[in-house]
Amino acid sequence: MAQRTFNITTAELKSVIPQLAVGDRVYLSGTVYTSRDAAHKRIFQLLDSGGELPFPIENSIVYYAGPTPAKNGMAVGSCGPTTSSRMDAFAPRLLDLGMIGMIGKGDRSREVIEAIKRNGAIYLCAVGGAGALIARCITSAEEIAFHDLGCESVKILTISELPLIVGIDAAGNSIFERNK
Repeated sequence: MAQRTFNITTAELKSVIPQLAVGDRVYLSGTVYTSRDAAHKRIFQLLDSGGELPFPIENSIVYYAGPTPAKNGMAVGSCGPTTSSRMDAFAPRLLDLGMIGMIGKGDRSREVIEAIKRNGAIYLCAVGGAGALIARCITSAEEIAFHDLGCESVKILTISELPLIVGIDAAGNSIFERNK
């Protein structure tokens, strides 16, 4: 299948997910939330205790990243993707609660792929090692939870045409299994 390109907003993503296939290019604009493993652990503590979450999980897109402090008038410093498998223990539950997308790098577990399929979600891959270039696509950043975690705190980002590749589509097809 030929690679296709989509220029979409985060608000449109849910309706476009069924059309996206492994290897498609996506230029994504809108709102995403950052969260890595330390923040995920705290989110799960809040879920388990009935606490208020730092952002609405329903229809959310989580970027596995820990942006560095802003420099030279930019919204953030470097903002490259974190290895996604570190969040595999958390992703199925968040997908079942309504998260529609994840952005990161690297392969995902069978459990995450099954949760993606079950929920009609998507996993988008950002280019590792390109954090300074990715930062140019971030127009605003605000820390919204777990301030003591520094770069790993939860942030809300506004992104503009962030270049991504569909790593795992809603049918469970994985770019990491194409040549196996």
